[in-house]
Amino acid sequence: MSKSVVPEAQEALNRFKMEAANEVGVNLNQGYNGHLTSKEAGSVGGQMVKKMIKAYEESMR
Repeated sequence: MSKSVVPEAQEALNRFKMEAANEVGVNLNQGYNGHLTSKEAGSVGGQMVKKMIKAYEESMR
C-alpha cells in the first residue's frame, strides 16, 4: 500500500472507495482485493472520479 500525502485522509478515502464500490455493485473488501477483475476495479475508480467531478461542479455554482 502506498503512503498518503495526508495520512489522516486515508480513512475518508477508504470510506469513499467503499461507497463508490457499493453504488456500482462491486463486492469490495477492506484491504487487499486481488479477486477483482480489471473491469470491476475500473468501475470503482470511474465512479469515484464521476463523484469528484460532480462535487467540484456543484461547488462552482
